[in-house]
Amino acid sequence: MRVLITNDDGIDSPGLTVLAHVAADAGHEVVVAAPNIEYSGFSAGLRGEHVDGVLTVSEGRPPGLRAGIESMAVHASPALIAYAAGAGDLGPRPDVLLSGINLGPNVGPAIMHSGTVGAAISASAQGIPAMATSITTHSPQHWETASAVLQRTFDWLVSHPQDHRVLNVNVPDIPLPELKGLRTAHPARFTAVSDERQMQVRRLLFEPFVSENVTFEADSDAGLLAAGWATVSLVAAHVHDGESASLPALSFEEGAQ
Repeated sequence: MRVLITNDDGIDSPGLTVLAHVAADAGHEVVVAAPNIEYSGFSAGLRGEHVDGVLTVSEGRPPGLRAGIESMAVHASPALIAYAAGAGDLGPRPDVLLSGINLGPNVGPAIMHSGTVGAAISASAQGIPAMATSITTHSPQHWETASAVLQRTFDWLVSHPQDHRVLNVNVPDIPLPELKGLRTAHPARFTAVSDERQMQVRRLLFEPFVSENVTFEADSDAGLLAAGWATVSLVAAHVHDGESASLPALSFEEGAQ
């Protein structure tokens, strides 16, 4: 399989290297195509530089990427990179897209704002299985933990249909022996009921994850991360969820005035 690696932190992020090596170690053809600049918080926004209708691409390589793995810096947002790849504009259409590893968590409402998740959603909209991946600090020290978790989730991704949903994975930046495991989690719901909770929400969305200062639902992605678990969720952006509510209807009989 051809696996495309992208992110929203930019081509210089070491998270790209870890994710690319997970796919390469599984025996797949890997190409890194990441933004030339940071696009954190850009969600699925489409922006890019074009020359005669062709996206601008320049040389770029994340640190430590193995020789033989193709890499390029694309002058575009993560979602646009995903669409371009799906259209065959960055080489053969990928069979799978992996986005990340994002520097900082993508949990709760942060999921819908994330450029990392936006790239994965844009791939899934084209029928390309996709996984968004994040680690909980901006300067990770324990990439081996992320690698171990993502080997497991990548294997699941390529062997299970997702029906246009995206696998969203978050990993705590802790030594592998301290990891409690991997659990399915629903996205945290943030209800700001005090100044302290407001501070926690801002920290979780925009600053490095500090587990001792987060007290969200214990079984949510935020709560489980704080307790030393890696988390996985299936998220969707363009799937009809009509079973959850009785929606309004209107009918006009033929000939009615």
